[in-house]
Amino acid sequence: MAKKIVFITGVSSGLGRAFATTLLDEGYSVVGTVRNPEAVDDFEALHPGRAHGRQLDVRDYQKVQAVINEVEASVGPIDVLVNNAGYGHEGILEESSMDELVQQFSVNVFGPVAVIKALLPYMRQRRKGHIVNVTSMGGLITMPGISYYCGSKFALEGISSSLGKELKSFGIFVTALEPGQMRTDWAGRSMARAARSIADYDAVFEPIRAARVAKSGKQSGDPRKAGLALVKLIESDSPPAHLLLGPDAIQFVTEGLDALQREFKDWEAVSRSTDFVG
Repeated sequence: MAKKIVFITGVSSGLGRAFATTLLDEGYSVVGTVRNPEAVDDFEALHPGRAHGRQLDVRDYQKVQAVINEVEASVGPIDVLVNNAGYGHEGILEESSMDELVQQFSVNVFGPVAVIKALLPYMRQRRKGHIVNVTSMGGLITMPGISYYCGSKFALEGISSSLGKELKSFGIFVTALEPGQMRTDWAGRSMARAARSIADYDAVFEPIRAARVAKSGKQSGDPRKAGLALVKLIESDSPPAHLLLGPDAIQFVTEGLDALQREFKDWEAVSRSTDFVG
């Protein structure tokens, strides 16, 4: 049986690169998007004949549709979409601009939705497919200083969950893939950092920023093993709607959900008090 064709956004580095190289090693054909034209040849050199590079910025919605149409016609039917392209914004909300918020959502939310919308008519017609949206444990829990990032990933989580219910009857699966801390450039050169300006936030934020910088490049998560987890996911006949990656993701998300349940319980009487009586 021929291996599936997988379309991955953002394969120049980080998790996207690890996903692509692992899938190529496993015999899949991979169409990978890069923003710089010189990176196309570099990607295709990974495995001539099965690595197909395409220049694309996911914010260019018209080109997104053109690229999907071209790939479907020239490479073949896309079986799996991995919406991986994205970046992190670090900054106290009060210190971060509205333009930075728009940019964060443009790349992390609007871009993935544009790719989904371009591909869905093909998958729907075939009555099969798998959409994997790379969110984050930060799409389920939060911490100070990455409110824009968490907001974008929470948004993609909600879209993924609702979309999965819309597409279930067509045989199309949707999975939110939620990595913990991976040893990539996410917290290094890939992160956009807002300038500091309000001293009141120093105590809560400066230790977090310093710890994140110190840990960059030393995270416990292995991108190669994340790639192997992706292989298991897309080979499953019944993939989950959510898949956490990493013991840290399991720990932090479980603790966050437990705290949420406790808060719901503490305020249950007030929650139940809002209906009409009788």
